[in-house]
Amino acid sequence: MITHSRRHCVVELQALPSRIGQIRRIVSAQLRHWELDPLIDRAALGVTELLSNVHRHAQPDKTCIVEIELRLGRLTVSVIDSDPRLPVVHETRAEALETCGRGLALVEALSEAWGARERPDGPGKAVWFSLTATAAPVEPARPVPIRTAPVREPARAVLLAVDPGPAAAGLPVAGLPAAGLPAAGLPVASPVGAGPG
Repeated sequence: MITHSRRHCVVELQALPSRIGQIRRIVSAQLRHWELDPLIDRAALGVTELLSNVHRHAQPDKTCIVEIELRLGRLTVSVIDSDPRLPVVHETRAEALETCGRGLALVEALSEAWGARERPDGPGKAVWFSLTATAAPVEPARPVPIRTAPVREPARAVLLAVDPGPAAAGLPVAGLPAAGLPAAGLPVASPVGAGPG
């Protein structure tokens, strides 16, 4: 069963190896939703170690609750089970070679704080770790190119200087109508005074 609010997510499960990978994916998805991508690897590794401890050591059963909470810039991941025995971290070099207790040393190394406490509401304990909540860096927004139509200059009227000749001055030109073009079917006459010579 999964319940969550804006900054709080709770998952109840059996701490079995087949379920641990699923819980890692749930934690990763929740942190992506909260835009805490830089914390995903550490939080997923930490919750894996805590669930593995429940699987190996918790009595009388493997039922547990994973709780993720984001409050005041701090992400806290807790694993709550019904076994009242508090965990112990092995400190000496000889004990570090043992297979038990290394999970909590890893949780201690990857988190800013961790701890264990008895459940106030009944038998059992909660083992937790916390990380400073750092939002994923926001990429600067790329400027959106604005496409504009090229600016066209208005068309300019070009006046050509043309010598219109005598027709523009109102002088009659033989064989040309008033517009300065030969009339249809009329022969073009030679100018006055121009004759064979």
